[in-house]
Amino acid sequence: MGRPTGFLEFPREGLPQRPPAERVKDWDESHADVPEELLRRQGARCMDCGTPFCHTGKLIAGMASGCPINNLIPDWNDLVYRGQWREAAIRLHQTNNFPEFTGRVCPAPCEGSCTLALNDDAVTIKAIECAIVDRAFDAGWVSPEAPATRTGKSVAVVGSGPAGLACAAQLNKAGHTVTVFERADRIGGLLMYGIPNMKLDKRLVERRVRLMGGAGIRFVTGVEIGRDVPSQRLLTDYDAAVLCIGSPVARDLTIEGRSLSGIHLAMEFLHANTRSLLDSAHADGLYISAAGRNVVVIGGGDTGTDCVGTALRHGASGVVQLEILGRPPDQRASDNPWPQWPKLYRLDYGQEEAAALQGGDPRRYSVLTKRFVGDAEGRVREVHTVEVEWRKSPDGRPQLHELPGTEQVVPADLALLALGFLGPERRGLVEELGVRLDERGNVVTDGEKMTSVPGVFAAGDAVRGQSLVVWAIHEGRKAARGVDRHLMYGETYLP
Repeated sequence: MGRPTGFLEFPREGLPQRPPAERVKDWDESHADVPEELLRRQGARCMDCGTPFCHTGKLIAGMASGCPINNLIPDWNDLVYRGQWREAAIRLHQTNNFPEFTGRVCPAPCEGSCTLALNDDAVTIKAIECAIVDRAFDAGWVSPEAPATRTGKSVAVVGSGPAGLACAAQLNKAGHTVTVFERADRIGGLLMYGIPNMKLDKRLVERRVRLMGGAGIRFVTGVEIGRDVPSQRLLTDYDAAVLCIGSPVARDLTIEGRSLSGIHLAMEFLHANTRSLLDSAHADGLYISAAGRNVVVIGGGDTGTDCVGTALRHGASGVVQLEILGRPPDQRASDNPWPQWPKLYRLDYGQEEAAALQGGDPRRYSVLTKRFVGDAEGRVREVHTVEVEWRKSPDGRPQLHELPGTEQVVPADLALLALGFLGPERRGLVEELGVRLDERGNVVTDGEKMTSVPGVFAAGDAVRGQSLVVWAIHEGRKAARGVDRHLMYGETYLP
């Protein structure tokens, strides 16, 4: 700990961001370059506390607390303060295969459980993490890491999202021959097509994939196991297989008017936008345009925010976001204590941009969508809503109550449903292999991440349900340990 009094001397400083009105004009990342001295001051604020919670990822009463991949946060905070950037990059990569991703898209549960956050502003852990890995790449310190020897064992990884990529990277380090199958035309899964470019530049995903390919991992795109390749080939052609197929089944809104045109699932909107952007800078027109439209985003979370930011960049006439839950508090509630992730009111990048362009937060809280109304051509034109109140039932469970007289009509030429996800697709691969599912439709695994089918493992959102990128990386690494132990007669040296 190089600066014992740093947390007393230096306040948390906001990191440079491009102005919202400027960044909505392009698809580039929103953050600006961060001066080194600012980062070193922020690193000095880390107290190296005796019992740090920031790097002990857990769920406390269902809420995330700390870093799921156990990043050595106090270590690399101190190294940044000392200016020892290469050593910081080495420490960072010991626990995190893809810090350039988490440093951009993770909501930073580590900061929510920072000890300093008990009575002050948390250390800027996420920004420091991102700065470390960016500097490492700029300096040429990150290179392919091929194993010294091969085990002769082969593993198929189905799905190339963060769980699949992390699992593949770890298995390759162990010396196994890894093939990653991806049904889309590009590797990356959620990282490529689920997160917009302004939040995660796709060149960073492609750069990491090239490194992994250089280390010996084989990638196969445009191939869906269970459709293009029989699922049983995973059992006959490989010594083990890992299902990292995500949770792509979206929750729909089955209300009156849902069949009208102009109503889309959020991922339809986001996926098509990014693919068209990468293929032709939108010149091919193969995306759902929000230009000149009144856009209503139904649902919150990261996906809802991404829909808001994307619609604004298209040139939407206006964006409204409807959330069924109430407005979060400005300070921690009594039932949301430290070190849980604080459920607070905050403006994410999309809402900040909408506020700059429209004069206020686009979100309307405690609103239930009742029906869609269209025009004579069958296109959506209105969203009818009612305000609601959440009250506890006698057994303590929250119940939804509509408030009479609060009905409203929201103009809508485009409605986007960002209501979360229900689990992996059952038809095809899952059904053909016969892996057991739980009551929520997620794949059941044991402590080693093996499914009910011997030699078949699973990880990521397919197992735990819709979650964060950092949890997916944790899952992928854990599955790699299980596979390695399975293949190497009960032993593994993977962390």
